[in-house]
Amino acid sequence: MFKPVKTKKIYEEVVEQIKKLIIDGKLQPGDKLMSERELAETLGVSRASVREAFSALEIMGIITIHPGEGSFVRQVSYEGMLEPLSFLLQIDIDNVMQLLEVRKILEVEIAALAAVRATEEDVEDIRRALNKMVDEVNSGEVGDVADAEFHFAVVKAAHNPILVTLINTISDLMAKTVRFSRRRIFLVENMPTILYDSHCLIFQAIVDKKSQQAGRLMHEHLTLVEKVMLQIKKGGITELTKFEEASLDHDIKIDCGFPS
Repeated sequence: MFKPVKTKKIYEEVVEQIKKLIIDGKLQPGDKLMSERELAETLGVSRASVREAFSALEIMGIITIHPGEGSFVRQVSYEGMLEPLSFLLQIDIDNVMQLLEVRKILEVEIAALAAVRATEEDVEDIRRALNKMVDEVNSGEVGDVADAEFHFAVVKAAHNPILVTLINTISDLMAKTVRFSRRRIFLVENMPTILYDSHCLIFQAIVDKKSQQAGRLMHEHLTLVEKVMLQIKKGGITELTKFEEASLDHDIKIDCGFPS
């Protein structure tokens, strides 16, 4: 099951090997791990390295350690597996644009899946987020909370729990690392209306079960957001150019009911 460790960061390699065994199903929730001494001998490493690996795995929520009884595999959550990624991105702000790129790659396909799999309940959840967006703007807020709820509702409509976890992780990181820039997007002139209209087009494609169109519209929506965030990062933006506004002008025309 295990293989000799050949790395300077020995405890990290031990962690990765145990995580892989869990992912591959060779270790199941409730299984007892080898003792520190047994595992150290099997891997050809020191007991201190194994102890450090066990400690890291316990912090991640992957194993639980019972003194005098041993170490056991917990019911592993994907959140625990993603914790190192979360830590990396929180301490390296330069990765924000790459994070946006990952979000775009995932959410384009998610929108396409939602157009195929969305139930009536899913559609109502997305519609509710759109209505909340209007209410937030009418009450003087920027609408970013409802925006997040819209995207989460679309992700849920894809009916893939792994994608839900991935997007939740990315959204949490976005909230922590670029909260100020993200809120500034909604302060750009006409941006609340443009984003609302963009969301409505995605919603309509999902309702109409037009998978390719939903993916294309999500790509255009997130590309616009990415571009504006980059401009804000580089020094600010006050209004969209006519070209950027025109990029959202599609053949589909629907009345989103945005307050004038």
